[in-house]
Formats: sequence, C-alpha cells, structure tokens
Amino acid sequence: MIPAGFEYHRPGDIASAIGILQEHGDEARVIAGGHSLIPMMKLRMAEMGHLVDLQAIDELKGIEVGAESVTLGAMVTQHELITHEGLASAIPLIRDAALQIADPQVRYMGTVGGNVANGDPGNDMPGLMQCLDATFELKGPDGTRNVAARDFYEAAYFTAREDEEILTRISIPIPGAGVGQAYEKQKRKIGDYATAAAAVLVGNGKASVAMTNLSDTPIWSAEASNALAGGDVDGSVSAMLDAIDPVADNRGPVDFKKHVAAVMLRRAIGRAQTRAG
Repeated sequence: MIPAGFEYHRPGDIASAIGILQEHGDEARVIAGGHSLIPMMKLRMAEMGHLVDLQAIDELKGIEVGAESVTLGAMVTQHELITHEGLASAIPLIRDAALQIADPQVRYMGTVGGNVANGDPGNDMPGLMQCLDATFELKGPDGTRNVAARDFYEAAYFTAREDEEILTRISIPIPGAGVGQAYEKQKRKIGDYATAAAAVLVGNGKASVAMTNLSDTPIWSAEASNALAGGDVDGSVSAMLDAIDPVADNRGPVDFKKHVAAVMLRRAIGRAQTRAG
C-alpha cells in the first residue's frame, strides 16, 4: 500500500529537529532507519503529517570506546555495530545480537536508536541494553536528561521518552575482563522477530539476565540475575520464567513460548559461562 501524504523534514542539527516536533506536535514523528514506522504508514496503521528524518544530524552518529564505557550515537547502524572492532572487543554481546537482527539489507539502514526508542517488545536491542545496564540520553525543549534502560520501557510502544524528545546517545558500562557474554535467539525464519531471546552476562561474581518478546516490554530480572551470580542456573531460569508474561500468537501458545524461553536462556548462560575468563 501507499502511505497517506506527509511533509518531509531533514534538519541538520538536534535543536532544529526538536523545533519541528514542537511546531507540529502530534502530527510529527522522527524517523531513523524507518523499518518500524514506514511499514506502519504503508498499512495506514500510522498517519503522520510530518516526518523528521535524522539522517543528516552528525551529532547522532559515531561510536566511542573509552576505558570504562562505550557511547553509541542514536543513528549508528546495526552494520556499524557489527563491523566496529573496538566495540566488538569491549562488548562482544552487541555484535552477537546485531548479527541476529533481520538480514544485511535491514542492518545497513536500521539504527540502534530506532531499535531501542520506539518501545517495540519484539526488538532485540531493548532487552540487550537492559542486560548491559545502559543509559539513554534524551534531548528535548527542556534540555537533556538520562534514563536507565531498565526504567525506560512502560508498555508496548510506550516509553519514558516524551513526544518532543529525541533519544540521542546510549552509554554502556564495559563489563570488563572475566565476564562472559552471550545472546541466543530463536525465530521462525530469517528477518522475523524472536519467539524468545536471551541476553546474559556472567563472571567475577556478578550476572545480568534479560529476555526479549516474552512480555509487553523487555524483561530484566534482578532475581534471575542474582541467582545466576550465585551459580544457581536452575534458580535463574525459574526466576525468569516467573518474570515473563508471554501471550499466544502466530509464534505459538504460551506453554511453547515458555519452553523456548527456558531453552534460549540455558543456552545463553552456558555460552556466557564458557566465554567467562
């Protein structure tokens, strides 16, 4: 189908983009890679009077790897996450996950900011960012604020971002040596959302566990993480199964999804433990 008519904006800086959002209110929406919004517009599930393309804003680009943290610009593509050797060395979990997103054509255009910002419970990066204890930088008319990834997601497609705010950067602490990292995903076919996916960090007496597409938000479980940090794999899996809330759909009934969730989580834990130094 063809989307309804809209006015296209391509600002060159963040302030201009925010100004357009202020001017047009609910009629305006930012677009990054476009893989979520454009299909919805084609199906007439979303009609926007104004699209604000962020591609020309250099402030939203770039990967910075420091001694203790990594910073990702919101417009960094999934392809860049895969090919950046410094990032892969510091946080290999990100490359692990990005390689499992859709297909190369999508990854060349899809952005990390778009993946985390729209609140789609099927996207891979939100759960991953919760596992990594990332922080999102938001800029709007009232200035800049930071929101922890674990506090960002409120319900499906509802987040802590205000309508006139733009997610600009993502800051991630580097787990450090001795911490194993793994991402496991089960999907029906290439390009599909996960039936269940698990992100795991474990080592040096600490752990973090998050899962994707098993509730209306990504799920990070303190109980599952604490159990794994104490070496209790069964307890970690049990705690996560208590935390998720899948619904039956074309990927399967609830019991099947819980079974797949347990399998993916155990695989991710096993691989992360093997990689822990």
